[in-house]
Amino acid sequence: MSTKKNTSLPPLFNNNNYVWMAIGAAIIAIGMFLMSGGKNENPNVFDENVVYSTVRITVAPILIVAGLLVQVFAIFKKSK
Repeated sequence: MSTKKNTSLPPLFNNNNYVWMAIGAAIIAIGMFLMSGGKNENPNVFDENVVYSTVRITVAPILIVAGLLVQVFAIFKKSK
C-alpha cells in the first residue's frame, strides 16, 4: 500500500487569462453577428449587395479569426 501526499496543483489560468478569453469571445460574437442578417425587403428578389456585402464577406471573417487568435493568446499566456 502506497501513501500519496495530497499536493494541490496551481490553477492553470488566472483572472488575466479569463479576461483575455472573454475579450476573444466578444470579438468572435461580434464577427458572427456581422456575418448574419442580410434580410431583403422583397423575398422574391435576390439582391447581391445585401448578401455579398463587404462587411459580411471580409470584415466578419477577419474579426472571427482575430477573436480565435486572442483565444490562443489567452490560453498560452503565462501567469506571473
